Amino acid sequence: MSTVTTASRRQGRGGRERILAAAAGLFATQGINATGMEQIAERAPVSKRTLYAHFRTKDELVLAHLKDLASTGRTLESALAREDVPARERILALFDPPPTGTDPVRGCPFIDAAVEFPDPQNAVHSYARDRKLLMVRLVVDLVTELGCREPAVLAEQLVTLADGAASRAMVLGEANYGRHARTAAEVLLANALPATDGRPGAPIREVRS
Repeated sequence: MSTVTTASRRQGRGGRERILAAAAGLFATQGINATGMEQIAERAPVSKRTLYAHFRTKDELVLAHLKDLASTGRTLESALAREDVPARERILALFDPPPTGTDPVRGCPFIDAAVEFPDPQNAVHSYARDRKLLMVRLVVDLVTELGCREPAVLAEQLVTLADGAASRAMVLGEANYGRHARTAAEVLLANALPATDGRPGAPIREVRS
């Protein structure tokens, strides 16, 4: 094996991970559409040939980026799957601020991606939609476990609060904005939980357009 070939293979090790890390940083600070593949290759750093060997198109890279965020627990709904945390606390964790030092303040990456890829048939948009549907299913399971009434309606209300709070936190640059939505979520949960004093709780009303 030649020295050149050996060096090339050594440089290529971890290339995919470096590309995903570079893409995550640039997408968060600049947005997806404003970030070019050449920028990502330079930040990684890898050659453009290596970049396209791993990801044939930008859409393919964006999709891999979103899947990487989901698999590594760096998304809003990741707290919902933590079996070491009580169900109620998992739900309220949707409104926790991001880890200290996270910069810039971003909203939900799946909503961000769906906005930048508005075609419902696009693979990126489709994956983002699937993750948001998964989020509500996880919350349905948790509020059902708690014994809440009308779990499907309650779950939709809670995830709407969570997504809205995350979006406003990003727009306003206020990492702890979720505290406002958390207060509302606590009221919703309290009203939906079985009464402990023999009195029925307040009904949950579904708002129809």
